[in-house]
Amino acid sequence: MNRLKEKLLNKTAILGVIGLGYVGLPLAVEKAKAGYKTIGFERHQSKIDMINAGKNYIGDVIKEDLEEVVGNGLLSATLDIEEIKNVDCVCICVPTPLDRYQQPDISHVKKAAESIVPYMHKDMLIVLESTTYPGTTEELLKPILESSGLKCGEDFFLAFSPERVDPGNLTYKTRNTPKVVGGVTAACTEVAVTLYQNIIVAPVHQVSSPKVAEMEKILENTYRNINIGLVNELAILSNKMGINIWEVIEAAKTKPFGFHAFYPGSGLGGHCIPLDPYYLSWKAREFAFHTSMIESSMVVNDRMPEYCTERITKILNREKKSINGSKILFLGVAYKQDIDDYRESSAIKVIDHVLRVGGEVLYYDPYVEKFKDGNVEMIGEKDLTEELLKGVDLVVITTAHSNINYDFVQKHSKVIFDTKNAMKHVEDRVNIELL
Repeated sequence: MNRLKEKLLNKTAILGVIGLGYVGLPLAVEKAKAGYKTIGFERHQSKIDMINAGKNYIGDVIKEDLEEVVGNGLLSATLDIEEIKNVDCVCICVPTPLDRYQQPDISHVKKAAESIVPYMHKDMLIVLESTTYPGTTEELLKPILESSGLKCGEDFFLAFSPERVDPGNLTYKTRNTPKVVGGVTAACTEVAVTLYQNIIVAPVHQVSSPKVAEMEKILENTYRNINIGLVNELAILSNKMGINIWEVIEAAKTKPFGFHAFYPGSGLGGHCIPLDPYYLSWKAREFAFHTSMIESSMVVNDRMPEYCTERITKILNREKKSINGSKILFLGVAYKQDIDDYRESSAIKVIDHVLRVGGEVLYYDPYVEKFKDGNVEMIGEKDLTEELLKGVDLVVITTAHSNINYDFVQKHSKVIFDTKNAMKHVEDRVNIELL
């Protein structure tokens, strides 16, 4: 342990990151910016080529930072997993999606661990950052890694430190977001804490085990899932009662304690909040426990795309139009504002519902030129023009991008269904209906 800590402190340790996506690439860049030689391992040759050419493909990575660390030789990417043999610390940042039955698919984590085993050496640190169910690090990774013949806590060190990336957040990035670290042993935790303390400027919080760290990450996102489910349910009720839920939330926000604002929408999006509660619900069944509150919120949130389609149908009916054959323009397919990430986007789920009942769909998103998601594949409109707006029967705002001129949209649209309250500052509201 002391040998590895010394290498981390004097920055002679070589660091690795497996998976160079929305989590892995920002982490790899921060490691390199901190002065460590860093190797990124990626299975897509196109991404490897871009990184090694200093070309960025992740919105939260500053282009100049990537160019600098690649240019000075501190960051490189490779397909060759054998290079792990030269790495002292490796972070696993691979996807952990759900399968078709809404069960955790940890095959990518398993494959990453198995790929490390032939090249493991003494005094090596492995950290899992991918979000998963409590127990993954100790029950899945530890046995795989110990099949190398090395003993965890003595010959190598293993920890879990959840990623906390918030794409598009202008304040909190990888470097200044606090880290939670839980090692299999006290020595594992100590080494992992040393790593992160030398990379980020935010505090590093130690917990007693990987299970605590794994549960902590799920708590973060389940907390948001449940509160969004609550406000989505109240949005449906408020609509029936003729109450503006957005005004209600603004009023509640005036309380300086005891209330944190969450907002309704067409559903949940991104890789974490819609998925993480399912990890916990799945694991809970092992203990004959039903996460009733979590499952109830997921029912509400999962239904929102269908509810929004029902609202679209009613709006068109008032205009004496059927949704079947109507031309509908969606503004935004990214899962949140001002980013290009459309993973698990609720906007695309609404589009899918509308297409299934015969609606003719167009979309405009300044960040997403085209997308392919399940059965839906589309190319967006190049420009948001007066002609485009006047040529559709309904405009549906599903992502509140800040670089769209909503006064222009209001002026030239027949009817608008705003699911994000993106048009809250537009004065003329005669053709706007809120979720």
